[in-house]
Amino acid sequence: MSALAELDDETVRSMAVGAIFDDFVGKISCLDFHRTEDLLITSCEDDSIRFYNITNAMLLKTTYHKKHGADRVCFTHHPNSILCSSRYDLESTESLRYLSMYDNRCLRYFKGHKERVVSLCMSPINDSFMSGSLDHSVRLWDLRVNACQGIMRLRGRPTVAYDQQGLVFAVAMEGGAIKLFDSRSYDKGPFDTFLVGGDTAEVCDIKFSNDGKSMLLTTTNNNIYVLDAYGGEKRCGFSLEPSPNLASEATFTPDGQYVVSGSGDGTLHAWNINKRNEVACWNSYIGVVTCLRWAPRRAMFATASTVLTFWIPNQSKLNEERSTAEVGHGG
Repeated sequence: MSALAELDDETVRSMAVGAIFDDFVGKISCLDFHRTEDLLITSCEDDSIRFYNITNAMLLKTTYHKKHGADRVCFTHHPNSILCSSRYDLESTESLRYLSMYDNRCLRYFKGHKERVVSLCMSPINDSFMSGSLDHSVRLWDLRVNACQGIMRLRGRPTVAYDQQGLVFAVAMEGGAIKLFDSRSYDKGPFDTFLVGGDTAEVCDIKFSNDGKSMLLTTTNNNIYVLDAYGGEKRCGFSLEPSPNLASEATFTPDGQYVVSGSGDGTLHAWNINKRNEVACWNSYIGVVTCLRWAPRRAMFATASTVLTFWIPNQSKLNEERSTAEVGHGG
């Protein structure tokens, strides 16, 4: 698999399915890439957590979690350790678990949330992590301590994200408001609030671009917005087919120049955010995509519904695109 050179419209357009994994029983809930290793993790309604090497598209390990289930998952800094939120018995159980995939052991439980966790993210610089739950709270934690380190009560469905430098985190709440906090002094309250003008749908996903300049918001009615992460101005927005009871996911490419998203009609779309134009539209081949992430250091993205697919550049298609472009320029 190719390391990530600079992306251009032709490379993005040439992306095609390179691997398919269809042995899941139920919907895949979440997927996450490790920040520095070529690893991917998935969670599924069948209570499984699966661990993949993305360079050779190999399933390395499957573990089952029948007691608590497996809902949201994300890697910690260690390539064999993950965070996982519970699916069952949420009132009385440990809502979050710190797991070692190496020996399938629970390293720590984190109690506090009373409802399902819908957003989970790890700080890129230290052992802090955040969770947002349907119990209308955002909790801040430290991997080394069982006790919750901080709590925010809010209205609506909370969504959380750290920026790539770990200095700032964003919390989305009711009415499309995005509040930004300094992660070292969050108890002082937000230092800025952005409003997604005119769209009152709840934000179900936030991502920061790697360079920290842009923020990607996905709403429950399948609108996508790219905001300037410093001033909150809307850089561009795209509307997709809604998918009843299914939230789509969108992702930045690692260079922050493109956005890729699923749509309610089972297609995938890619846009160049500087030119604000669509550069590609594909059939997903797996129905409505509910999870979508671009690998941090690779020309590759993964999509999931009840099936997992890896997308990579199709070299022959890419060469064809390039030669057509050259002929066009020559003319």
